[in-house]
Amino acid sequence: MMLSFKKEKLSVLLERAVVFGRMIKFSHTIFALPFALSAVIIAARDFGFSFSRLFWIIVAMVGARSAAMGFNRIVDAGMDSSNPRTAVREIPKGEISAGSATLFVVASSIVFIIASAMLGNLCFYLSFPVLAVLLGYSYTKRFTLFCHFYLGFAISLAPTGAWVAMTGTFSWIPVLFSLALMTHIAGFDILYACQDYEFDSREGLHSIPAKLGVAKALDISTYVHIASFVFFVAIGFASGLGLIYYVSSLIIGLLLIIEHRLVNPNDLSKVNIAFFHINSVISVVLLLGIAGDLLFGRMIG
Repeated sequence: MMLSFKKEKLSVLLERAVVFGRMIKFSHTIFALPFALSAVIIAARDFGFSFSRLFWIIVAMVGARSAAMGFNRIVDAGMDSSNPRTAVREIPKGEISAGSATLFVVASSIVFIIASAMLGNLCFYLSFPVLAVLLGYSYTKRFTLFCHFYLGFAISLAPTGAWVAMTGTFSWIPVLFSLALMTHIAGFDILYACQDYEFDSREGLHSIPAKLGVAKALDISTYVHIASFVFFVAIGFASGLGLIYYVSSLIIGLLLIIEHRLVNPNDLSKVNIAFFHINSVISVVLLLGIAGDLLFGRMIG
């Protein structure tokens, strides 16, 4: 009887975990995590490696992202319920209450702060302004069309933060990772926002598609991703990487071209393919390119 009760309780907890994971799009952690891990790999080459620090970096990233996404869902719940595309999200549907989501955000924030403290005093002190930046994104669509770049900047703190956590120092190398990630995120967020062009325009929300139109937004996204590709290449030069990394950069460039060929002003049906699949592959290709170059680059150099 007791065993059956425990199994039932565990099943309920797992179901709730899945619902919360769906709320914060936990699977999308793959967009930024490979950038942070790439910075960790380069830092480990020059400063040495620590499994303990890597563990707390991952915990900090998961906590920070969970807090930011949960907070975004709370702040946007009213708008989400009015938008047919987002009305199926967990808070508008009633699967998660605002109170439960708030507790989740608080708990995730505490996890982030504790993990940062485990990485040293500097990371602990920086965790508070970083958390403020991450949570602040949720309000940007209410007053600026540069919300896409704010989102990119907020997420791009991850590689530089990981570098500081690993080394206790600052360098321009992780800044290049952050610039590549910022423009990468901003570029595809502009694409993603095209889906809500009509809703955002009607509700007076700020985004590049809503203010400038879908066609111009796609052009801007293209230019931003060209800048992103330049930063990817610059990472190779600054980090002293070789052929394997530059081949991976070329693959990333081709994936960005494919992404933009999938989306056009008259057909936004493939935005989700570009957003969810291609961008995930780009992050993984970056990580594999750096790891592969450091492991095997000398063999073919």
